[in-house]
Amino acid sequence: MGMFNINKKLWPMKAHYFLWNAGTAPVTPFLTVYAKQLGFSSFIVGIIYTILPICGMIARPMFGAVADRYKCQKRIFLMNQLLTAVMFLAILYIPETTTVSRAHFACHSSESVFDVCWNNRTHRHADRNLFQLEQLEDAHLIGDTTNCELNCPLNDKMWYTVKSWWNYSDQSGLNLKFNAHIPIDKAEQFTEDCIIFKISNITLPNQKTLVPRCPAKDNAISSFCDIKCDSQYLNSLVPRQVVDDNVIIGSYQFWLFVTFMILAWIGQAVVISVSDTICFELLGDKPSKYGNQRCFGSLGWGICAVITGLIVDATSEDDNKSNYTYAFYLGFTMILLDFLVSFRLKTEQTNVSVNILRDVSQLLTDVRVCVFILWCIFIGMCTGLIWNFLFWFIEEDLGGRSHTWIKTLEGIVMAIQCLGGELPLFFLSGWIVRKIGHVNCMTFILLAMGLRFILYSLLSDPWWILPIEFFNGITFGLFYACMASYASIIAPPGTETTMQGLVGAVFEGIGASIGSFVGGYMFEEYSGKITYRIFGIVSLVLCLVHFGVQLLIKRAHKGDLGTYRPPDDTFEPFVDDEQSQELKLVR
Repeated sequence: MGMFNINKKLWPMKAHYFLWNAGTAPVTPFLTVYAKQLGFSSFIVGIIYTILPICGMIARPMFGAVADRYKCQKRIFLMNQLLTAVMFLAILYIPETTTVSRAHFACHSSESVFDVCWNNRTHRHADRNLFQLEQLEDAHLIGDTTNCELNCPLNDKMWYTVKSWWNYSDQSGLNLKFNAHIPIDKAEQFTEDCIIFKISNITLPNQKTLVPRCPAKDNAISSFCDIKCDSQYLNSLVPRQVVDDNVIIGSYQFWLFVTFMILAWIGQAVVISVSDTICFELLGDKPSKYGNQRCFGSLGWGICAVITGLIVDATSEDDNKSNYTYAFYLGFTMILLDFLVSFRLKTEQTNVSVNILRDVSQLLTDVRVCVFILWCIFIGMCTGLIWNFLFWFIEEDLGGRSHTWIKTLEGIVMAIQCLGGELPLFFLSGWIVRKIGHVNCMTFILLAMGLRFILYSLLSDPWWILPIEFFNGITFGLFYACMASYASIIAPPGTETTMQGLVGAVFEGIGASIGSFVGGYMFEEYSGKITYRIFGIVSLVLCLVHFGVQLLIKRAHKGDLGTYRPPDDTFEPFVDDEQSQELKLVR
C-alpha cells in the first residue's frame, strides 16, 4: 500500500480528530486568561482547574463503563460533543466581575504626581513592572505625552484645596474626575516598589486646563484614584484592584463559570476517551498506527490556534481587554461540524466483559501497571501546568500583557506545539515505540519535560518561548500515543473504553488537577519562573528514579509475567500485527 493511500474506513476518524481539535483550540487554551479577564485571581483559577479534572476523572470511567456495558459508544460520543459546544458558547456570555485600576494621586507644594506601587497582593512581583517600564523606551514612547482619566474621592479638606487653588467650585459629588496629561519622560523609579509619574497639567470637567499646584504638604491632596490611561503600557503598570477572592466565590459570575466549565470539561473528557477507544477498535491489530490518526488532531489544533490568535488581536480594540467573541463562535462551529462528520463513524463493540470492575482491578495489582499510573499522574501534573498557566506565564512573568500582539504570539505558540511538535511526533510515535519500547519512552518523556521547564525558568523575552514549544512533540505527542497504546494493549477484552477512561482519568483527573492547584498557589505566592524551575528539577530527578525502578522491575519479573502480559518492551519492540494479541490478558 502506498504511503499516502488512505484507508476509507479510517477517514471519518481522521476527520473527527481534525475537527474536534480545531473546535477546542479557539477556546480551551484561552480559558484561564479569559477567567483572569473576568476578574478571577490566579489562585481562584487554580482552584477551578483543580475541580475540573476531578469531574473528568469521575466522568471518563463512568461513561466508559456504561458504553462497554450497553454498547452505546457512539451515542455517548455524539451527546458529549453537543454538550461541549453548547457550554463553550454559554461561557462567552458570563458578565465580568467588577475590577478597577487604582493609583495614588498626590498634590502638594509645586507639583502633582501619581505613583504606581505593587508591594501588595495584586502586583507581587516588582521585576514584571520594571520590565514593562523599560518597554516605554523600547516602544519609542519616551518624550511623548499621554492622558489618564482619574476619578478621585476627596474629603472636605481636599475639596477646599481644589476650590482655592484650582478655582473649581462644582462639587456635584464626592469624587473629582479630571484628565491628567503625563510626559512619559517624567517617569522614574521612585522606590524599590514604586514608580512615580509627574503630571504636567490637567483638564477639569468644565474643560478648564491648568497646572495642578497645591499648598504646603499639610494641606495636600492625597487620594487613591481609579485610573485609565491612553497608553497601554501605563495601564499595564497600574495595579488592577481585583475583588477579594471571598467576594468572587460568592458572586453569581463565579458559579456560572464553574458550572459551565464543569459541563464542558465532562463533555471533552468523555469525547476524548471514547474517541480513542473507537480509534483502536478500527485499527484492530495495528495499534501502533494510532499516531497516524491522532496527528490530524494536531493539524486541526495548530491551524485554528494561529487563526484564533490573529482574530482576537484584530478584533480587540481595548489594549487591556481581548475580544474572544469570534474565538468562541469558531469553536462552536467546528465542533458542530465534527458532530455531523462523526455520524459516519462505524463502530463495532464485539468484546464484552462479564465483570468489568474485576478485570480492571486485577491489573492494578501488578507493580508495572502501578508505576505506569504514577507516571501518568506526574506527567498530568506537568501538563496541567502548561495547559492552564503557560499563557498566564507569558502575559505576567514575561511582560507580554503590555503588547498588542500577545494573542498572535499565543496562537503561534499553539501552532508550534501542534504543527512543529505534536504532528511529527504523533506520526513517528509508532516507529519510536517499536524501536525503544514503551518503558524507555516514559523515561525519555520525563527528561524532555524537565528540560522544557528549566528553559521556561530562564526566559526574559516572550518570543524566546517559541523554540521551546517544539518540546511539546515529546512531552505531549509521544506521551499521549505511548499512554493510549499501552492502555489499549493491557486492557482485558470488553473493557477497552473503561481502560481508556481510567488512564485518562488518572492523567487529567488526578495529575492535571494536582498540577493546577499547586501551580495556582505557586504562581500567586512566588512566580511562574520559580514554579517551572521547581517542577523541572523534580522531573529530571524522577527521570533517573524511573529509569532505576524499571531496571529493578525488569530483573525482578524476568521469566515471571504474572497473570497478564503487559507491553514489557524495555528492550523488545512493540508489534502491530497478530503478535500484539499475545500481549493481552492471559486468562
